[in-house]
Amino acid sequence: MSFVPEKVFFTKGVGKHKEYLSSFELALRDAKIEKCNLVTVSSIFPPKCKRLNVEEGLKLLSPGEITFAVMARNSTNEHGRLIASSIGVALPADESLYGYLSEHHPYGQTSEQSGEYAEDLAATMLATTLGIEFDPNKDWDEREGIYKMSGKIINSFNITQSAEGENGLWTTVIACAVLLP
Repeated sequence: MSFVPEKVFFTKGVGKHKEYLSSFELALRDAKIEKCNLVTVSSIFPPKCKRLNVEEGLKLLSPGEITFAVMARNSTNEHGRLIASSIGVALPADESLYGYLSEHHPYGQTSEQSGEYAEDLAATMLATTLGIEFDPNKDWDEREGIYKMSGKIINSFNITQSAEGENGLWTTVIACAVLLP
């Protein structure tokens, strides 16, 4: 089955359990997408794709359906270990062009650090595709200003979930962009 998604929504979750797989299932439940057979795909934000809020997107899902998603996923069973999963998004000003979604799943980064990194990554990929000139050694704030001043990138944002591992439990975090027909 091949289609260009027309809608997308973003969700995130965290799960903790003594079993690794169960912690992932609980993260999916927290994100409210456990009822789907998820197929992870690469990181293109489709042209003319409409962003829905979570509630609108969930109404379009049916139990058992094959659902495409860009997913960042991270797990730990180490007590006190900080983990995060982030999806970065960069959208072009011209809606007929595609944008980028990036996945980032670090250890030891706060939600803010992980989210900014993922957002920077998506915006950098889009900027290089659009031919925006920039110095990759500049910090994110400077490059973000250049990207947006170019008039070619209209928006960037991220969705991030972080958590700390607990003694005796697996902790799993996910962040997802769920793509819908």
